[in-house]
Amino acid sequence: MNATSLEEAALRLPLEERAALTHKLLLSLEEQSEEEIARAWHGEAARRAAEIDSGMADTVSSEEARSAARLLLR
Repeated sequence: MNATSLEEAALRLPLEERAALTHKLLLSLEEQSEEEIARAWHGEAARRAAEIDSGMADTVSSEEARSAARLLLR
């Protein structure tokens, strides 16, 4: 099977199966394990939470974020 036929078959998969396949393919490009990546994301989330708690980060309401996102999607 060549890359073109593989791509065509993958695009016919249901959404959830395509998402799972995409996740696995992206992980295969990483040099880190899934556990290492999860730890890194946890560390990033903790860092961002600390910035918010200390007042170092600017925040916006969910409505402001939603409105900005809608403008970007137009």
